[in-house]
Amino acid sequence: MHRVVALVQPVQSTFELGCAMEVFGTARDGVPRYYEFDVCTEEPGTVPTTAGYALSVPHGLSALDDADTVIIPAWAPVEAPLSPRVRDALLRAHARGARLVTICSGVFALARTGLLDGRSATTHWERAEQLRREFPAVRVEPDQLYVDHGDVATSAGAGAGIELCLHLVRRDHGAAHAALLARHMVMPPHRDGGQVRVTPQAPARDELDDLLEWAGERLGTPLSVAGLAARLNVSPRTLTRRFHDRFGTSPGKWLLSRRVAEARRLLEDTDLPVDAIAARVGLASAVNLRRRFRDQVGTTPGAYRRALRAPEPARAAS
Repeated sequence: MHRVVALVQPVQSTFELGCAMEVFGTARDGVPRYYEFDVCTEEPGTVPTTAGYALSVPHGLSALDDADTVIIPAWAPVEAPLSPRVRDALLRAHARGARLVTICSGVFALARTGLLDGRSATTHWERAEQLRREFPAVRVEPDQLYVDHGDVATSAGAGAGIELCLHLVRRDHGAAHAALLARHMVMPPHRDGGQVRVTPQAPARDELDDLLEWAGERLGTPLSVAGLAARLNVSPRTLTRRFHDRFGTSPGKWLLSRRVAEARRLLEDTDLPVDAIAARVGLASAVNLRRRFRDQVGTTPGAYRRALRAPEPARAAS
């Protein structure tokens, strides 16, 4: 069993801890268990939470000594320093080969170990500039849902922590097992795109929204950045700037993401062959669809369809 240990601290955010628990620590009928999950803290005992109730955590930092994966599920306040004991425990775990994973603001704790120096990392888009300012040696990528280096991995806002945890399951045990687990969680096996930067009030619908709707209805036709720009009577450069301002990505990447997302829907809801789906979403050929699909989803269209339609082990046995 792969041992996953979450390191919590007062006052612990319950949602981020719950993300890790749901993926690695919840037993589900028909889903093989490959992980055991535990929680530790620097001072064992009662740990208050943001939800108003307390956690009883009997394990101290020694629980990290035999962890295969260590998760830091948020870190609040983000300015809180690491105690020497916590820092040493994290560095020891990493040195012996444990995987260190952060959810949302947990990256601030990991950054204080120095293990992210010279590497890319992400966090909630609202904290990205602060992370960049406080840790200039870290290459902050605010538009990524997660960044995985193998030995260390970081995720964006709290919900992206689930994305990262499912990604780690997919890496550990394959796309089919991750898809089965995601189906039980009523989650997509993989979410396209990056962080959507939200504002307190949604902006009024504008011509860019109309363009996205228009393009989304015509994915099977030839679409180009130049053609999209011409439809708005702007230059490709202006369109690219507007996409970056609104979505944090380019028109070309958005279009590819929509095509792959539509391919996933057709794989889930129809029995169309892969080459027919490729033509329908504007990716021309099955070869091109397989390449793009693997890049974004981490598996092939055929394997994705088989994983979603495979019977659960308990039912297959009966």
